Amino acid sequence: MYDTIDRLLAGPPAGASEAELVDWIARLEEVKCTAEAIQAEAAVRLDEAVRVRQAEAGVPARKLGEGVALQVALGRRVSPEKGFKLLGLAKVLIAEMPHTFALMKAGRFSQWQATILARETACLSLDDRRVIDSELCAPGPDGEPARAVSMGLRQLENAAKKLAITLDQASVVARAANAVKDRRVSLRPAPDTMTWLGALLPVKDGVAVFAALDQAAKAAAAAGDERTRGQVMADTLVDRITGRSTTGAKPRIEVKIVMTADSLANTNDQPAMVEGYGPVPAAWARDALNDADVFVRRLFTDPAGQLVAMESHSRKAPEGLAEFITTRDGGICRTNGCDAPIRNIDHAQRHADGGTTSTENLQGLCERCNQAKEALGWQARPGPDGSIITITPTGHIYTSPPPDTWRQDPPTLSRAELILRDVLLDYDLAA
Repeated sequence: MYDTIDRLLAGPPAGASEAELVDWIARLEEVKCTAEAIQAEAAVRLDEAVRVRQAEAGVPARKLGEGVALQVALGRRVSPEKGFKLLGLAKVLIAEMPHTFALMKAGRFSQWQATILARETACLSLDDRRVIDSELCAPGPDGEPARAVSMGLRQLENAAKKLAITLDQASVVARAANAVKDRRVSLRPAPDTMTWLGALLPVKDGVAVFAALDQAAKAAAAAGDERTRGQVMADTLVDRITGRSTTGAKPRIEVKIVMTADSLANTNDQPAMVEGYGPVPAAWARDALNDADVFVRRLFTDPAGQLVAMESHSRKAPEGLAEFITTRDGGICRTNGCDAPIRNIDHAQRHADGGTTSTENLQGLCERCNQAKEALGWQARPGPDGSIITITPTGHIYTSPPPDTWRQDPPTLSRAELILRDVLLDYDLAA
């Protein structure tokens, strides 16, 4: 078996025909599906083992299993949020959806297909979920392939939804009503100093917003506007939310921007950092500063672009130091693979173990990672180069590299840079 997999992973031989290459691709896809099923099985067994160990150590029942999802995430090199979902999916597949899991293990069903079925049946009772599992993923009475195998993703989703509504319409309606609580707006970076602004809305609101923007685009086109439909819709969205077009005033925005004095003064083009986005060209940053009424938070930088170190004697990082750590870490959780925003300033080496409240020993973490690393058996320590070394209860070691803005011994600021920093700090206090 292992020999066969090794030969597959070595790649198709030279001179393979087109048909053979297609067969190779298909077989490797089956291996991927099977591997995901086995990963799910291993995750469930890990969860069981950790719960037993923690219970024997006297961990309260409500805390049993803490840290398992993060270990799954680190092992699979995904975000902690993804690790949490993968562990949950694994438990559902093995305990409640045996036919779906069997298809995965046979290489006929992907993890994402299984996720769709688990998601669409989440509001149902165990018996109803198993009915859909059997209807879509069990082989036919005469050995025919399962119905779900030949379905596209949208077909699979619709089939599961229809069956769910047929079996328990009340639960589906209640779930839809409860989903309104999850409405939110999100922002994430896009290439070329652009961003994706998204909103999760009730269907009637989402359709209404899009229809209003579409109507504005049609009116603009009828009036001879040379902008594309997409450009008009985007501009209208910004105008109506910010009130920019009605007031005629520039929007007042708050930006935490990190750039050297030379870059700000247009004598150097070292990239700047914008919190919530990432690196931007210095020229773009200067233009942005000139284009709006910007509240500049602070300039913690030296000639090399590194942040200046700070330290506190208290256990909790004071506001200025916490802000400094958040800026230094780019606003993103330090855990490997985690892209969640920082919510907690955490001591790598615990304060109770002698860890200092300093830039070297502090790290920015999201809520989930901060809680997971408090579980039994987790350890962490700062590295001499600004990295954070995390050791899981199983002894696996993960190193979070130092941020680009980290510097152990920053050089002395020049007089001009000190003056510029003081000016910006004074402006910050005055604002």
